[in-house]
Amino acid sequence: MTNFSRAPRSGAAGLFSLAGLPVELKVSFWIWFAGGVLSVLGGLLGMLGSLVLFAAAPAAATAVLILMLLAASVGVAQVVFAFRLKAGRAWARVALTVLAAITLVLAVVNGASGAGQAGNWIAFLVALAATVLMWLPRPQAWFRGAPGRNTSAE
Repeated sequence: MTNFSRAPRSGAAGLFSLAGLPVELKVSFWIWFAGGVLSVLGGLLGMLGSLVLFAAAPAAATAVLILMLLAASVGVAQVVFAFRLKAGRAWARVALTVLAAITLVLAVVNGASGAGQAGNWIAFLVALAATVLMWLPRPQAWFRGAPGRNTSAE
């Protein structure tokens, strides 16, 4: 029997402490956290790049700036949800699942537009893996607060 504890250490020491979480949730947390940080960084770099575009095409630059702000905002939300997931908040698991679904929609739309960016599909597959890990039986039991329970009877 595995003893799952929901009480992480407080303060800076507890910020990245994953003690007591099932391995699946630890991996999922790191995927969501790293993806969120990369999204924030990509959004910020894109915003800087859009500043150069303002000289040549202000309307296009405005659209790019808005999209990059959105990407950075989603990244921040993803990081926040990952920390709430680690803290045992079931709603964060649902929110991250919705973000994975949005990633799928964006990949489909981007693929249909003929832009040919495989990065959206890769992002979706990574989000899908993190999502599946959150919903496996051991994490399910951990969220229900039933230590050691490995069944998925819902």
